[in-house]
Order: sequence, then C-alpha cells, then structure tokens
Amino acid sequence: MFEPSYVKLVESGEIEKRIQALYERMDPCLLCPNECGVDRLSGEKGICQVGSRPMVSSYGPHFGEEMPLVGFGGSGTIFFTYCNMACVYCQNWEISHLGEGEEISVEDLARIMLLLQARGCHNINLVTPTHQVPFIVEAVKIAAREGLRLPLVYNCGGYESVETLRLLEGIVDIYMPDLKYADERIAFRLSKVPDYPRIAREAIKEMHRQVGDLEIREGLAVKGLLVRHLVLPGDLSGTREVLEFLAREISPNTYLNLMDQYRPCGEAWKYPPLDRSLTREEYEKALEMAHEVGLERLDPGRSRFLDL
Repeated sequence: MFEPSYVKLVESGEIEKRIQALYERMDPCLLCPNECGVDRLSGEKGICQVGSRPMVSSYGPHFGEEMPLVGFGGSGTIFFTYCNMACVYCQNWEISHLGEGEEISVEDLARIMLLLQARGCHNINLVTPTHQVPFIVEAVKIAAREGLRLPLVYNCGGYESVETLRLLEGIVDIYMPDLKYADERIAFRLSKVPDYPRIAREAIKEMHRQVGDLEIREGLAVKGLLVRHLVLPGDLSGTREVLEFLAREISPNTYLNLMDQYRPCGEAWKYPPLDRSLTREEYEKALEMAHEVGLERLDPGRSRFLDL
C-alpha cells in the first residue's frame, strides 16, 4: 500500500520545522528566484501579488491532465491565484495575471484537500504553487492529521529556488515542472523572468535528486519527476536543446509530456509568431527530436495531431 512521504514528516514533527523555515523565507520573501524581498507576513506584496494568506481560484477533479495522474477519478487540482512568472501567452490568464480567485485560510485549504480525496481523486495537484508554498505545507500538515493520504503533485512553471525545493524534500511526491525555454533572452521577453534556462535546469536536477524517475503503479503515478515542454511556434521554446538536457543530464527515462496544444492567449498577438497556433509539422519535428535524443516515455494521451 502506497503512503505519501509527508505522512512520516507529520508523525515525526519534522514538518513543523519545514513550515517555520518556509515562512521565514517570506520575510523578506526569497521563496522564488525573483527574490522580491518584501515582507509578505506583514501584508506586503511583490511580483506574485500574494500576501500572507492563500489565494485560490478553483479546485476539483481534472480529467485533462497527464494520463498517470487522471486514472478514473481525476487529478485533484487546486488552482492557486497569480504566479511568479508573467508569460504573455498564458492559457490561465484570468488566474495568473488578473488575479481571479479569493483569499482563504490555511484551514480552508486543508479542507479542500480532504474534499478532493473524498471525491475519489488520485492525487492533490497543486497548480502554480511556488509563491504559496508555506501555506500549502501547513495545510498538508493539518489535512494529513485528518487522514489525507494522496500523493502531492507540485505543478509549476520551472522557475524555482533550489533552497525552497530542499525544504520540500519528503513532502512532495511528484514534481511536474515545465521546462519552457532554452534561450534566456526569449524567456525574458515572453515570461518576464531573468536567467530562466539555468534556474529551471538547476531546479529540475534538484527535483530529480529528491524523487527520481516517475514511478507508476497500476496505471497511476505515485512518485517521481514528470516534465512538461510546450512546443512553441517558430521553435521559440528551443525544443531540441531542452530535450537533450533532459536525456543527458536528468535521465533518458524521464517521463515527458511534449505538449502540442499551444494557441494564442493573453497578449500573444503582440509577439509573432505566437499570434498563431502550432502546426502539425512543427509538432512532428519536435516528436522526432525526442526520439532522436532517446526520450521514449512520452505521455500517450495529449497529442491532437497524431497517435503516439
């Protein structure tokens, strides 16, 4: 029987130390690589626009995620409001840029986790958690004491602080980062964060060190690393370099969602060629690259162009 790793930390009391350390990283705030330095515990807000309480947009079973997360009961997603990046083409624009959602208490967040478990979801999928990690871990402690036993999925944009990630070791079961770009200039132009490729690569190395390759039992992911890469029009994502990094420096057994669903959203129309959708030819080329570098664990349920 699988038991999520956070249960032992709750029982030993270690999770209390992690929670304290995470809250200390909010004053001044150094949770993510932006390192805004504001005192969020006093209500100050930096780039992420979130202060001292959780902000949630929505939650519920999600059946559009990767196959090993969905199963028959869905992935128990919690969409956190705002983001530590500002992607001009974000498909969740209302949430990440406009702040759709509301402040809740940590206790309410714990109740949401328990409700998703009661509804039959297979995991707790934390969407854009980076800037709200202290609240999340405190809520996990509360929920675990009330019987939460689902794997935690850390579903992020890849712009992560290794120091913060180290405090999540033994708490997060499944890391699911994006690896968006190979070129730092393109990353800054399209997502407004500096030094993205280096920071994301270091973060993914740390994630893999903690949890290893994705482990699937009876069709469901229970632990490990799952990487997403959104193929962008005109190869703005630098796909070959991204895939070579995963195969050579992470693992040729990396579970990869090579995503083909790009479409213009947000302010993408201002940034050609992001003002058009991805073509079949562009995606087929990316898929060929994945096979060429030796990545064969591709999520089978995502392509709108072809049968993987």
